[in-house]
Amino acid sequence: MKLFPKKFPNDEDGQVLKMLYKQGVDFKESQDVDFFVAVPDKKSGESVLNALRDAGLNCELEKDDETEDWTCYCIIKMFLNYEDIIDIQKRIDKLSKPYDGYTDGWGVMVD
Repeated sequence: MKLFPKKFPNDEDGQVLKMLYKQGVDFKESQDVDFFVAVPDKKSGESVLNALRDAGLNCELEKDDETEDWTCYCIIKMFLNYEDIIDIQKRIDKLSKPYDGYTDGWGVMVD
């Protein structure tokens, strides 16, 4: 069965959606989407984590042992909808900014 070509916005988020679509991800099924928040250090990361959790998001804070970078990951079960992804990134960005955090992309695990 051939998938009908689907149009996506011509930006980074649109390109990720297009790649996922081409890889056969089912857009009719909700997916676990990981949103990444870059933070400058552990203290800022903990503040971002608390702000995001207070907003009802399921998040974790991790340190990359190789790069020493701290990242807060938020996992949201949702449909892969461009507008929703943009809205969530804006919301996360707004909650993270007071603690020097910023949204740094998103992704979906593909089998």
